[in-house]
Amino acid sequence: MMSMITQQPSFKDKLQPIVSLVETAKKLVMTVAHPAFVQAVMRLALAVPFWKSGILKWDGFLQLNDTAVTLFTDEFMLHLPGGPYPYPAPVTMAFLSGSAEITFPILLVLGLATRFAATGLLFMTLIVELTVPEGWPIHITWAAMALSLMAWGPGKLSVDHLLTKFYRT
Repeated sequence: MMSMITQQPSFKDKLQPIVSLVETAKKLVMTVAHPAFVQAVMRLALAVPFWKSGILKWDGFLQLNDTAVTLFTDEFMLHLPGGPYPYPAPVTMAFLSGSAEITFPILLVLGLATRFAATGLLFMTLIVELTVPEGWPIHITWAAMALSLMAWGPGKLSVDHLLTKFYRT
C-alpha cells in the first residue's frame, strides 16, 4: 500500500499570485509613464499657465493691452523686505513679461531650447512668487517642473532630441 504525502505549499508559492500581479502592474505603469512621455507632459503642464497669462496681455502683434500695463503700474507690487515696492519701469516689465509668457511656452511645447525656456520660466516663477507670495503652493509646483526640465532635458519627444541626433550623425 502506497502512502500519499501531500505537500503543503510553501510561503513563496502562496505569494506567487501577488508577486505576479505586482510585476504586471509595474510593467503597465512603466509603459504608461515612459520617461519620454512624462517629459513631454511636464513641458506641456509648465507651458499652459504661462501661455494663458501671456495671451491675456496682448491686443495684437507687439501691442500690449491697457490691462497689462495697468496691472504692472497700479496693482502688482514686489513683496521684498521693507516693501511692498512698485515694479520699476512697469510698461517695460509688462512687455517683457508678456513676451516671455508667449515665447517660453512655445519653446517648451516644441521641446526646442528646452533648458533655456525652463530656466526663463523658473526665473519668472520667482518674480511671480515675489508678486503673489500667497500663491506659493502653485509656484513651487511650477518651480519643480522647471527644475526637472533643466536637469533632465526635454526627452526624446522633442525638437532638441532630433537636433542632437542630427548633429551627432
